[in-house]
Amino acid sequence: MKQTIRAEGAPAAIGPYSHAVSAGGFLFTSGQIPLVPETGKLAGDTIEEQAEQVLRNLEAVLKANGMDFSHVVKTTVFLADLKDFAAVNAIYATRFPQDPPSRSCVQVAGLPGGAKLEIELVAYR
Repeated sequence: MKQTIRAEGAPAAIGPYSHAVSAGGFLFTSGQIPLVPETGKLAGDTIEEQAEQVLRNLEAVLKANGMDFSHVVKTTVFLADLKDFAAVNAIYATRFPQDPPSRSCVQVAGLPGGAKLEIELVAYR
């Protein structure tokens, strides 16, 4: 059975998509950029501030489905600049202190609103 997830505490979708879809024990999130839910604006100017916000947004989406980062099996990280790879890794690692999920990381030509990164994930219960 497929269920659409709309998360309190995550920024409103800026297009025709859901925060996530749950199906067969899996949760597939849409990519989160560093929008502050209360303002709809990007969080800070640094990659560190933006990475923290993206992870807070993803945490809200996971929570809306009764999950947390321990349920994550796969992530995809999109960076506007691969020079930010190490800084993002340091913050990312705080959410996955042991047995991190599989991950892909790519540099992209641009992200919505001039964001420096976007992360999507797959979680499993």
